[in-house]
Amino acid sequence: MMTALKSRAFIITNETAIACIGLYCLAVVMGFGRFLFTATLPDIMMQLSLSTTIAGWMASVNYSGYFIGALIAMFVPHRLTWQMLMVWTIVSVVTTMLLVVPNMPLNLWYAIRLFSGIASGVAMILSSSLVIQSFSLERRSVLSALHYAGIGVGISASAILTWWLLTLGYHFDVIWLVAGIISLPLLWLLYAIRPTNFSASQPNNNQISSMRQTYLNFKRSLYEAAAGHIKPIVLLSASYLLAGFGYITSATFLPVMAAQRLTMQTHAGLLIWLVVGVFAMLSNPIWGALAKRIGETKTLMGLTLLQALGMYLPIWFDGAVGLYGNAIILGLTFVGMVSMTLTLMKNINPIYSNLLMGLATLAYALGQFIGPLVTVALAGKNDNFNAGLLVAAMGLIISLILIFLFWRQTQASQKILV
Repeated sequence: MMTALKSRAFIITNETAIACIGLYCLAVVMGFGRFLFTATLPDIMMQLSLSTTIAGWMASVNYSGYFIGALIAMFVPHRLTWQMLMVWTIVSVVTTMLLVVPNMPLNLWYAIRLFSGIASGVAMILSSSLVIQSFSLERRSVLSALHYAGIGVGISASAILTWWLLTLGYHFDVIWLVAGIISLPLLWLLYAIRPTNFSASQPNNNQISSMRQTYLNFKRSLYEAAAGHIKPIVLLSASYLLAGFGYITSATFLPVMAAQRLTMQTHAGLLIWLVVGVFAMLSNPIWGALAKRIGETKTLMGLTLLQALGMYLPIWFDGAVGLYGNAIILGLTFVGMVSMTLTLMKNINPIYSNLLMGLATLAYALGQFIGPLVTVALAGKNDNFNAGLLVAAMGLIISLILIFLFWRQTQASQKILV
């Protein structure tokens, strides 16, 4: 068996170990950096006397940071992937721990959530790039699923951690501090999977020139990537924007809705959020197997329809059935929708796969930014989220139509090639 750890140089080379480190990274930058906010939001609103509007703006600022982070990641040269991943993972850990500071002004909250979102966007893309390229072709599918399971693990961990510390009498500040401490070993492990040719010295002139050249070539690469593929790229990007818009109402306010409706159940919101995380961990293997049988596009259409149905459940059923049903469907669908969409986007023009996946991620992040703002605007003074859920479901139905048009377009293109 290959030795996973070389003690002198401290470099981890075992593929399964690298996949587990990738899982840990996504659990930290996504599970804690983005979704711990959802788990702790009811306590944050209560302790700081925040309105739903301000909570929605905090969420949207974080998602706008994710947009910026995805944009930054698109311009990172391949040779600087690990260095930039380390920098932004450190930012993610630090911004998590900073929320322990008492009596912070609102503007500082916004700044911290913004930088946390940027770190999530950069680290999500760069960690995936660094980790997945380490896998052999025959094991890439299985180990990639293990890596992406980190999102569901992080969501589950955020729910369990919040539940445990609230039960002990602590509040969101201590929860975020403990989450940051749990994240610290990741920095050590990321150092262990650094490229073997890495030099600790500062970037040389060639590296700086490479970054500048990457920026100058971006527009030309975009034109080349889109040449002959504009319609499928636009259709899939637009559907992905609406997917981001559609799921984010539940992904931000589900625990708050549970606290409103299930008043007789202690920490009902956290239990529901844990359900989301558990089913998110299960989703990739299930939908990956289905996609092998019927294809990514049909699988994505089914997932989008299922998620739209999930948005209606809390409207049709006001109690636990609607909320738990929404949680199960949300967990089962959103990671699979991300995976399927990025695979389809990559396959449009494989030579420019990173660029196209980056564009798709920008669209998704834009939808996530808009979603909470629309939801809180519709919630009104009574904080009724039904209108937001209805609009989210409508957005997902439109997304489904766009995916169908994308499928028709690709079918027509294949017939022309034949």
